[in-house]
Amino acid sequence: MRKQSTSDYYKSNPRARKKRLRQQARYNKTPKGLKIRVAANKLNRTLGTYGNGDGKDAAHTGNGNKGKLQDPSVNRRRGRRKLHIRK
Repeated sequence: MRKQSTSDYYKSNPRARKKRLRQQARYNKTPKGLKIRVAANKLNRTLGTYGNGDGKDAAHTGNGNKGKLQDPSVNRRRGRRKLHIRK
């Protein structure tokens, strides 16, 4: 039996998806979330993949690294630490 992915879980649980999107929207407005988003956009532009529809992600492979183009399914599969939001 195939292990359920996070996206499968949120597709089948609309209430949980809505809660996650609200939480993510709050996180993106924090100084840390803003910094991450700005860095992601900057790397996307540097690699030439921003808005061109090539279906690639800019993989942030560490501090000070130039990054690389990567398939979204591979890039987003990588484990992340839990997001912590202070209220």
